[in-house]
Parts: sequence; structure tokens; C-alpha cells
Amino acid sequence: MEALSILSMVSGILSLFCLMVLHFVSPQYQASWRMVSEYAYGKHKWVLTAFFILWGLSAIITSALLWNIVSSNWALLGVLLIFVSGVGAIMGGLFDVQHKLHGLSFLLGVPSLPIGALLVAYHLIDLEKWSTYKSSILWSTHSIWISLLLMAFSMMAMFSSFKKAGIAWDKDATPPDHLPDGVIAYGGYANRLLVVCYIGWLILIAKIYCSITV
Repeated sequence: MEALSILSMVSGILSLFCLMVLHFVSPQYQASWRMVSEYAYGKHKWVLTAFFILWGLSAIITSALLWNIVSSNWALLGVLLIFVSGVGAIMGGLFDVQHKLHGLSFLLGVPSLPIGALLVAYHLIDLEKWSTYKSSILWSTHSIWISLLLMAFSMMAMFSSFKKAGIAWDKDATPPDHLPDGVIAYGGYANRLLVVCYIGWLILIAKIYCSITV
């Protein structure tokens, strides 16, 4: 199981590395307001696919590690939600933003982890070996739902800003290729912060698991 925890950490770190690479190979997609999924429109789609699949693998492996640790029904539900988030992430890689199933990928991958992480975290910190890491576990866990709320609010503000500029940007519209004058948008930053918080939690849990089992 120690090998699995290392694999989870490596998968998460490589996923974040792929995201960093996308910023260099596709600089035309401005990080301030373009979503990570929009890199699928560029010439390096395979890097985005690897990013999502590695993210999903990290979540699925972490859920497998936790399954044998937690004992309460609520915590087990949390583990299942973490697994579902991993499936959603992998689907995000297989079905990009131009595919009709990308929305389902989002619904499976994004809302499930904040709930699953909360259910699992408050169970883990009651376990003797895990309680030593209580502070880092809770900080990381709460960063997930906070980042999700920040992205939701920033996206609403961004869409409203575009609408005021006379640009309708709905689910069927192709995103504009530039930021109109007078429009201030930070949805892209919030989207990337969410990714870091989500994957960072998976890496942290796998790291703690590895430390405990050594």
C-alpha cells in the first residue's frame, strides 16, 4: 500500500506539472479568464488529457487507500465520493470541453470532492495516527470548498461583466479570443486555484498515509 500512496502522490504532482506546462506551450489562453478545459482548443490537447487522467488516477488511488482506514458509514460515503471525483476527472480528459459529456464530467468530478473530503477528514483526525496531522488536514480540506465558492462567484461576476460588454457567453457559445476593453475577469485564476487545492489535498492525504505506514 505504501507503493500506492507514492503512486498517488506522483500522479498528483505530474498532473500539476502538466498544468504548468500548458501555460508555457499555450500562452494565448490567458490564465486570468480562460478556463483550464479551454486548452483543448489549442495544439497541445494531449497535455490537457494527461493532466486530467493523472488527476483522476490520484483521486482513485487515494480513495482505495482510505477505504481500508475509515470505518464509519459517513466516512465510507466520503471515500466513494472521492472515487467518483476521480472518475469525473478522467472523463474530463477523455471528453474535452467540445464533447457533450464534458458537463457530466464536471458534475461528477468537481462537487463530489469537497463533500467527500469533509466527510473523510473529520473521521481521520479522530484516529490516533492521523490526529498528529489535524491542522494540515483541516486547512487543506476547507481550502477545497472555499476554492469552489470562489470560482463560482468569480465565474458569475465574469459572465455578468461580459454581458455588460455586449458579449453573450453561454454553454453553446465559443469563448471570445480576447478580453474586451473594460472587462475585468479573474475566473481563470479561481479555476486554477481550485485545481491546486483539489489535487493538493490528494497529495497531502497520500503523503500522510505514506508517513504513517512506513
